[in-house]
Amino acid sequence: MLELLFCSILTILPDYLVRRYVQGKRIGKEITFYSVWFELRWGITACVILTVCLITVIFYNHPSTTSATLYFRTVPILPETNGRVAEIYVRENGTIASGSPIFRLDSSKQQAALETARRKIAEVEAAIVIARAEIQKADGQVREAEGNLQLIVEELETKQELHRRSPGNVPLREIERLEVRAASTRGTVAAATAAKQATEIRVSEVLPAERASAEAELAQAQVELDKTVVRAGVSGRIEQFVLRVGDVVNPLMRPAGVLIPEGAGQRGLQAGFGQIEAQIIKEGMVAEVTCVPKPWTIIPMVVTSVQDFIAAGQFRGGEQLIDPQQVTRQGTLLVYLEPLYEGGLEGVTPGSSCIANAYSSNHDVIQARETSAVKRVVLHAVDALGLVHALILRLQACVLPFKTLVFSGH
Repeated sequence: MLELLFCSILTILPDYLVRRYVQGKRIGKEITFYSVWFELRWGITACVILTVCLITVIFYNHPSTTSATLYFRTVPILPETNGRVAEIYVRENGTIASGSPIFRLDSSKQQAALETARRKIAEVEAAIVIARAEIQKADGQVREAEGNLQLIVEELETKQELHRRSPGNVPLREIERLEVRAASTRGTVAAATAAKQATEIRVSEVLPAERASAEAELAQAQVELDKTVVRAGVSGRIEQFVLRVGDVVNPLMRPAGVLIPEGAGQRGLQAGFGQIEAQIIKEGMVAEVTCVPKPWTIIPMVVTSVQDFIAAGQFRGGEQLIDPQQVTRQGTLLVYLEPLYEGGLEGVTPGSSCIANAYSSNHDVIQARETSAVKRVVLHAVDALGLVHALILRLQACVLPFKTLVFSGH
């Protein structure tokens, strides 16, 4: 409507002035309700053409959309294991800090596993003490066997010397018997030494490995016990928390509630622009938005990112081929906007609907030396039309609260 009024001042009004003061025609006489088209046909035609051109230029070079929303992330409250709720630490709805407990599942099974792991560690430590005592015992057996061997060897050497000097004094059978005893005692020494080495290996390698395995089982049991307490991963607010003591919770069925992170939806908003504006919207473009919860307020924004894909073309592979006719709704170009100044979105409720305008700037092209004078004039005019678009947004900001009340039924 504003564009039509502006174009009528440049077309219909001059045409009427010529008819009235140059040709002498008067309203109600020559210019009547039925002869308006014939008398002002040139002005009306030019007004329509100029309005269409003006709207095309404005909305192509300065895109606008009413599909702008402050999307925010939500975190489902889910346990990592199945179980029955034993205790609840929070209210139904309220704020919570990061790491604070939300609810606890029945942990009798996990506590039993934890106690079993602790007892196993105690058993391994007791086995280490016993094995060290066995080392001392094996060391004594080795020394005893070595002593017996030493006695037998000395007796054997003495009798061999006597037999050499006087063969009749020491029977040969006695010497053979001592030799057999010496060989048997050497085997006893070797067996005692091997037993000592085996006990030392058990103390230095086997039992420490068993203790490490038991400590790992203890740590795993502690992790399973910790999983029974569901904690908040981020600071935020809990909503739709309807869990009660005695409820059975399964992470595959439904969440216990929703955790909205602190500051969610305050960083920026996402707007869906028409596909024809993909060549105009670029990162760094200045934009303005007005939102329903904050009427009569224009928030300066800047385009930080433009999604390279349109959601309407997304498909998931299946057993049927995709028919393009099934995509009945034309997708939009997703654009990310952030406040130009810190705290720009304060007071705007996350999830609110907004109206966004983006403004193109041809300053660099205008300042370029190779740009012709005619092109500079056209680009100056295009940038100046942004003022018209900004005025339209401000009028929408004034009308938006009343429109919301009407459509909400109030």
